[in-house]
Amino acid sequence: MNKAQLIDAMAAGAGLTKTDAKKALDAFVSATTDALKSGDRVALIGFGSFFVSERSARTGRNPQTGKEIKIAAKKVVKFKSGSELSDSIS
Repeated sequence: MNKAQLIDAMAAGAGLTKTDAKKALDAFVSATTDALKSGDRVALIGFGSFFVSERSARTGRNPQTGKEIKIAAKKVVKFKSGSELSDSIS
């Protein structure tokens, strides 16, 4: 599902116009991004949690040459699904 399809599904499910659904989705993405930037965790009970994790520096390999390269440490966003979401998929 892409963003346009998600907006359509949100509009149909909530009885909103597509414009209002797009504004709501954009506001959610913006609020989530701001929270993650400040180091907060975003938890949606039953759905899951978004959080920032630190990936340590490591040594990798260039697949074309086989030469070792250094990969710098960085922060990555992770998602852990909630129990209700996991149960509904199973």
